Amino acid sequence: MHHTPGPNPYQYLPRVPSFDLDSTTVKNGRPLPAAQQSGVFGAPGGKDISPELSWSGFPKATKSFVVTMYDPQAPTGSGFWHWVVADIPAGTTSLPLNAGAPNGTALPAGALELGGDSGMHRYIGGAPPKGSGLHYYYITVTALDVPKSGVGADASGAFLGFSIAGHTIARATIICPTELK
Repeated sequence: MHHTPGPNPYQYLPRVPSFDLDSTTVKNGRPLPAAQQSGVFGAPGGKDISPELSWSGFPKATKSFVVTMYDPQAPTGSGFWHWVVADIPAGTTSLPLNAGAPNGTALPAGALELGGDSGMHRYIGGAPPKGSGLHYYYITVTALDVPKSGVGADASGAFLGFSIAGHTIARATIICPTELK
């Protein structure tokens, strides 16, 4: 089974401006490097190391950010949230490599790392099941007009998305099409 890019999962939300999102680790349109794939879920060479990210050009009204990695092609019927970090202070404009390490200290004070669909409060890399075709990993930084998302640490990525939809003022995404053969 091979997937076509399919619809952008953010196309169903109100349109908002974009801003600059860069990374020394991942590149838009390029596969996730092995280190950003999941050893936990059996990707060969996977190390579950979250990518370095930096962003700029977001609206002046930004009061916080959310950083996520989502795979809409995961064979679940609802996609898969690999990494979900809410309540990142507006003064933060980058996350270092491996900020999503288990029990890590690299996330800014006040940031809330949710469990994602693995239930683990950490970055879980991509691991498209063998033979399932291309999976388009959406690494997204969302700018909000509120300082806190209002969700607790047990919230799902989908519930966070629902909770912040009316507070999203801009969004930037790097898409990494990845396939394991």
